[in-house]
Amino acid sequence: METKQFDEVMRNRLQATVKTLTAKADEYARGDKLSNFKQIAALSGCTQEKALSGLVAKHIVALYDFINDLDKGVNQPYVRWDEKIGDIIAYMILLDAMRLESYPDKETTV
Repeated sequence: METKQFDEVMRNRLQATVKTLTAKADEYARGDKLSNFKQIAALSGCTQEKALSGLVAKHIVALYDFINDLDKGVNQPYVRWDEKIGDIIAYMILLDAMRLESYPDKETTV
């Protein structure tokens, strides 16, 4: 893939991720963008990171299924790939926010 095409893919993915996280924050968050994970953690007796890992695992398993399907000559529609890839990226941003919340004085690389 040429640089110009790759840059377009990257820009589109980043814009879509911002859009998704903004829309989902309105739907799920109650002031604290991580509140659902904290509530799941409290209900499950685990950390918020572990709560997130359980939720993201289903997307990763689906992505592995898509990849394994390629070996069988089955290519899932791009919209399904797009959804799983986007959700995993969003969860990683949420995980980053969780970890930064634990280190309020830590400098970030972004």
